Amino acid sequence: MPTAPQTTDELYEALQANQRRPYGRTRTVTAEELVDAAERFEETLPLVRALLELQEAYTYGSEPRKSPVVFARLLTLFDEQPDAFDENLRHLVFWRFKWVAAALRALPEIPLTSLRQWLTEMRERYEKAGLGLQPYYGQAYRLAAHVGEDEALAFELWAGRTRTRLSDCEACEIGERALYHLAAGDDERALGTWEPVLAGKESCQEEPARSIAHALLPLLRAGHTDRARELHLAGYRGCRRNPSMPGEVGRHLEFCALTGNEARGLELLAENRNLFDEVDSPLELLDFLTGVEVLLRRVEQLGHGELPAAGFPGRTWTVGGLRVEVQGRADDLAARFDARNGTTAHTERRSTRLDRAPLLEALELTLRTRHLDEVAPAAPVVTPAARTAPDLPEPLPELIARARALDERGHPDARACWTELRTRVTARGYTHPDEPAVGPLARLRADLLADEASRLGERDDFTEAAALYEEAAGLYDDAGTPAHAALARAHALLATAEIPPRPSAPAGSGTTPQGPADGADDTPAEVAALTAAHAAMVRLHAESSGLAPYQEARLLRLRATALGLRLQASGSDGHVAAVLDEIGLLHDFATRHDVPGQIAGALILRASTFAISGDLPAAVAETDALLDRLNAHGPAWHLPRALGLRARLRLGAQDAEGAHADLGEALRLAADWPGDAVDTARLHGDLAEACLRLGRPDEALRHLTRSAELNLRRGDRFDAYCAYSNAATLSLDLGRVEDCIALLDSLLAEPDVAAGEPNDRLVAQLRLTRARALRAGEDLKAATAEFLALAAESVGWDDDPGSHAVIAAETAVLLAEADEFGRAREAADQALAAHARDPRHEALSNCLRELARLQARQQGADGLAGALAFLADAGRVADGARTAGHEAHGRSLDSALAYEYGRVHAYADAYEEALAALEKALALLGEPGPDSDRAGEWAECVRFAAAMEGIYLERPTPALARLDAAVSRLTALGHTDETEPLTSLADRLRDEE
Repeated sequence: MPTAPQTTDELYEALQANQRRPYGRTRTVTAEELVDAAERFEETLPLVRALLELQEAYTYGSEPRKSPVVFARLLTLFDEQPDAFDENLRHLVFWRFKWVAAALRALPEIPLTSLRQWLTEMRERYEKAGLGLQPYYGQAYRLAAHVGEDEALAFELWAGRTRTRLSDCEACEIGERALYHLAAGDDERALGTWEPVLAGKESCQEEPARSIAHALLPLLRAGHTDRARELHLAGYRGCRRNPSMPGEVGRHLEFCALTGNEARGLELLAENRNLFDEVDSPLELLDFLTGVEVLLRRVEQLGHGELPAAGFPGRTWTVGGLRVEVQGRADDLAARFDARNGTTAHTERRSTRLDRAPLLEALELTLRTRHLDEVAPAAPVVTPAARTAPDLPEPLPELIARARALDERGHPDARACWTELRTRVTARGYTHPDEPAVGPLARLRADLLADEASRLGERDDFTEAAALYEEAAGLYDDAGTPAHAALARAHALLATAEIPPRPSAPAGSGTTPQGPADGADDTPAEVAALTAAHAAMVRLHAESSGLAPYQEARLLRLRATALGLRLQASGSDGHVAAVLDEIGLLHDFATRHDVPGQIAGALILRASTFAISGDLPAAVAETDALLDRLNAHGPAWHLPRALGLRARLRLGAQDAEGAHADLGEALRLAADWPGDAVDTARLHGDLAEACLRLGRPDEALRHLTRSAELNLRRGDRFDAYCAYSNAATLSLDLGRVEDCIALLDSLLAEPDVAAGEPNDRLVAQLRLTRARALRAGEDLKAATAEFLALAAESVGWDDDPGSHAVIAAETAVLLAEADEFGRAREAADQALAAHARDPRHEALSNCLRELARLQARQQGADGLAGALAFLADAGRVADGARTAGHEAHGRSLDSALAYEYGRVHAYADAYEEALAALEKALALLGEPGPDSDRAGEWAECVRFAAAMEGIYLERPTPALARLDAAVSRLTALGHTDETEPLTSLADRLRDEE
């Protein structure tokens, strides 16, 4: 706290500001400082309010040792100065007797007699004040359940009594009753009792998150796996990193451990590492540690005890080491509670949890399924083969010969041979065969470098690829194989030309982030680099002698590829002929010398060239011919790629069914080859697009996540995160809010993403989608915080002000929903300033109209001026859109604005102005036609105008005439569904006449 409050008004403002903070050390320390400040005032009331805030901070910040001390001061003030406590403060004092009872139960050093003495004082105080004793019996039951004695009697004494104003909320009491039935082994009755809370009908600050955590395993045992999954996602978000709910976090970890989601459990454990340090409640810590131990034991049983695990601060932990530490501390806590209580209840309950066997072998909890094998730190990237790896020769000379023979043909199995050779060559004690057919060690090392460079190029690491190709060329020269050296240098030329002039480009407008080198300003440099590379390759080709046919064909293909990439970068029709000429040279040469792989390569390049140049019919014809040739003559490993190409062409021709069939067949055939032989990640991504066009969003979501997983496994993290980003957006569009949030939480926890890599705008896009999901999930506090952070960061995006405009506009709407219209106005002004530099007409108009609606609805006539100011801004946005020739994708900006003027005036009770605005909206819309997709909008506008006229302005006759004419018009056009609300309003008006 920078400066202590100097007046009571400043103190109250500081208390209100502190109450908006999340529970934890910052809020607690500030509350302590505010108590110190309050003690300097002569009045008692400021101190009372400060002490109440401090006790709340201790209670929900998991510091039960301090809560009773603060309450003792409050109780003394209450006894000495009762007049300082109004009815509300008096209620709070009696309410918090329960908080103290809970705090004392949580401390094993407090004798059982002291707990019972406190309950006795609570009863006496309630009786003296004439208050009902149901809350007292509730605390007596909780103590009995905690100790493990006489629970049934205590339960009946509590549950059978009538609730009072001081009873716990309905949601909390439902949770306690359900836990009683659960402890008695009656899952069915427990779940039935919990239902109002689990269904969201009853809730409070910690419910339903608390009940969900305990209901997960009973739901599984009852066979409700889908509901358990849904509640895990929703419930975990309600308790994660919360120092007052560590036990609930522990039960989510236990749920992961018992459903085959150990990797997710470790992920959630890392996310909640703060709880090891921040939880000062022994009882809550025992519950948390037991859940942690269930998870760690399961991971250890599966043979992954050496995996890293997040644990107590101050050292690095493995799963096995942390499990030993957790077990020791939890055993000690359970023993201390049992010693205090004189029972063995806590040790037995702990044993029951630890001894549970997994309930399901595998339950898919999130859109990002991970396994323990993928958790290992710094593991080398391994692309799993889609089929069994080929049998490799044991003798080294045979393995080298096979690798080279396969490589000459371009066969995918060459990769496995090179991988095995790399392992043998780098092993200690390697001895190179002294055989002429093998050649010197320098040549083998060059072969391995060339293979490694090829893999890097496939991952767009062109800088490193170029360097390795150059190094390989030098070794080939040393080995006396100049033809190989020439081919390596040609590869280096192409890789160098593909190095992006800039490391990244600005992100898009808030849908899918762009990748590196997507900026339009890069095009001239790319074109120049590729032109120079092609010219250098032609010279190299002319100067090289002794090239084998497969080498010369490869060099010709590199030349054609350079020109193809130039065409793709420039989009210039003037570059098409040069590409086709080079492809013709390649095709003729490969055909004369019977190089099947390069014949197929030429046909693929030709089809791609026609596609890039916009000649889709020619591209389709070439692809069909290519597929015919591959089916007849091979090589078969090109079939998946060719089918993928045809599928993309079919998508361009709006043939989603055909594309879906091609991509499905491509994936089936890809399974016949090693995983790195075919870009199956792209096939899945394209299949997701086909599914979306066919109206199969759930299937599309599966293919998007599969594409992301495959990209991650081969090290293409940027592409993986882009695919996951699209999956998150799609899941949000499908209403799967918790799936979306869980996926994004998982991604944002990745170390490279947390560091803003591999692209800071991609990370911003992930956060933006998460903020939108939080808003959709009605977690407005968290959503607003994220939007505010993004708005503050994006204000500096000079290269992308449009994205800032969208973020600031959405931030303004969230602030308005929280009744903070002053801050909303500031955010809207930021959005408008950015919009002036990079227009986002539709997004800005929508947000400004929403801001106007919110202010008018929530403030009525008092908010009319502010609402009209927002609408005036929306009007200027619409004018700008009209001038720029922008066509809205949805509603017309002008008609939507007129309608909103009507709604805003209606909220302000200005009915004549509202009707005039709606008349203008109807004129702008025009009457619908038989095929009009505006019939619904027009009908709603008619209904609203008739309501203004007939109900609020009390002119039913013209209102009925308006409605009857509209119904007749819509019925004649076949828009019968749109007539129902109009008919209903007309019936109401006639009934009131």
